[in-house]
Formats: sequence, structure tokens, C-alpha cells
Amino acid sequence: MNSFLVFVLFTLTALMLVYLYRVVRGPSVFDRVLGLNGISTKAIVLLVVLGSMFERVDMFVDISTGYALLNLVGALAIAKFLEERGAARE
Repeated sequence: MNSFLVFVLFTLTALMLVYLYRVVRGPSVFDRVLGLNGISTKAIVLLVVLGSMFERVDMFVDISTGYALLNLVGALAIAKFLEERGAARE
């Protein structure tokens, strides 16, 4: 079971690197925001898998829930900023 979880951790890390490429090389701001949201989603899953590896799922689920809420608030703030910036240009 432990080797499977290590495989899942490496797979999630590889997926996060793919999203990081999208953040760095994204042609538009929206691609970069979507890349950041993808990285955050994979980080939340990564935290839960780490919790199951250390047999402390309850603690890691609490941490990942807080991180998910911060991700949501950050995404809404960026969306609001981009919406207002787009309205000012018209």
C-alpha cells in the first residue's frame, strides 16, 4: 500500500509540474489563473494522500480544507480584479 501511495505522490507532482508550465508559459492571464487553480487542486489531493501515508488523515483533511478555502477566496479576488480591469478598458 505504501508503494502505491508513493506512486500517487509522484504522479501528482508530475501533474503539478505540467500546470506550472502552463502558469509560466501561458499565452493569456486566464491560462495562468487556471494553471494556478489546477496546482492548488492537486496540492489539496496531495495533502490528503500524505495524510493517509502518515495515518493522520483527520489532521491533513483539516489543513487541505483551509487551503481550499484560501484558494477559493484568491480565485474570486483575481476574477473580480480582472473583471473590473476589463470594464475599465471598454
